Amino acid sequence: MKEAVVSELILNAFEARTKSYCPYSGFAVGAALLTESGKIYRGCNVENSSYGATICAERCAALKAVSEGDTVFKAIAIVGAPKKAKEVKDYAYPCGMCRQFLSEFASDDITVIVAKSIDDRKIYKLSKLLPEAFSSDSMK
Repeated sequence: MKEAVVSELILNAFEARTKSYCPYSGFAVGAALLTESGKIYRGCNVENSSYGATICAERCAALKAVSEGDTVFKAIAIVGAPKKAKEVKDYAYPCGMCRQFLSEFASDDITVIVAKSIDDRKIYKLSKLLPEAFSSDSMK
């Protein structure tokens, strides 16, 4: 993946993080999802007092893409830290549910970028983070 695309996704994830609604955990997460069409969809975590109703940033971005008919995912960048933190000190990895959700729309092995900054990031393939994923092929 080109450096400019990685940087653009990370910047979009940081921007999405500013919109986080996290009154319970105080942990703000932003995600930026690149689809096959070339469009980037942003998402943030949206918490709910009924914790099971909380939506992670990754699924928020994915739902926005799918609701617009954009169903082939290429890459996602994720940034997370306490809402009041001035800098991101740790990598925020997608939870298991988000990994499974993303795999549903990965025509290929999508790229997952976790970042603390533009320069401090790690890049994985989703299959590395979710080996032996349950997929539509599993139901055949």
